[in-house]
Amino acid sequence: MVGSSHEAMHRIFQKEPTLLTNALQKVLGVEFPEPREFVALNVDVTEIEPVERRVDTLLRAETEEGAYLFVVESQGEADGRKRGSWPYYLSYLYEKYRCEPVLIVTTQSSATARWAAQPIEFGLQGWKSLTVRPLVLGPDNVPVIADEQEAVGDPPLAVLSAMTHGKGRNAAAILESLAAALKTIDRDSAAVFVQFVDSCLVDSRAKRMWRDLMTEIQYFWRHELAEQVREEGREEGREQGRVQERAEMVLRLLDWRGVPVSDAVRERVNACTDLERLEVWAQRATHATDAAELFTDV
Repeated sequence: MVGSSHEAMHRIFQKEPTLLTNALQKVLGVEFPEPREFVALNVDVTEIEPVERRVDTLLRAETEEGAYLFVVESQGEADGRKRGSWPYYLSYLYEKYRCEPVLIVTTQSSATARWAAQPIEFGLQGWKSLTVRPLVLGPDNVPVIADEQEAVGDPPLAVLSAMTHGKGRNAAAILESLAAALKTIDRDSAAVFVQFVDSCLVDSRAKRMWRDLMTEIQYFWRHELAEQVREEGREEGREQGRVQERAEMVLRLLDWRGVPVSDAVRERVNACTDLERLEVWAQRATHATDAAELFTDV
């Protein structure tokens, strides 16, 4: 399933195309001429036959040496189908645009990065008719930017760093450095970068830390993501209210029916955050003769 993390890992290059050439040179060590301009292209590579195929992000870079197509694919895990689709994308796009396609795969997983970097080869054992060699940006080569000065020097790369490495023991330093860097760029760009990073933070503590940092510098709440987060907060509050009401109902039912409730039972009921389990306990409370019967087979 395509999620917000998948989208962020390729859409960042739509927002900041120069990050592609920057990453090629600084991260992957690939020389590339300085583009005069970037043009976003239609990502649909469907033919007349009803077989839908779409790349994640497609950009055309115009340089002094000619035009290049950047095909950016965000990959969460290994997918054997890419052995067929990636070569197809490149050959189809070359035939359509008549300029050199370059495949770049982005991922947050080291294992997926190793898989994606393997050449795709077709042909005989000693004579390959076609070889596709993806360039991969992942945890093993995207730099960990945990220094404020370094982040300020290259905010887009610092964003990619946070999107790729935003968990574990370096998370705090990475996110704090990026927060400082975002203060140095225009607020609209910062707001978009905030959303990309938020979408890629899978660690709940890191995500909360990031949202706290963004609240402090008042970028977070100016973007559409703000309403999403506020709604999440409201829903979380509603859910907590429902849980508390149902726990109170369980205990009231026992009290009304004269069933003794020990401190241990009361604590267990109040500590439960599973609404479905509390529903079961409420049903059992209507006929239980001992409070311990609530927890039978649970």
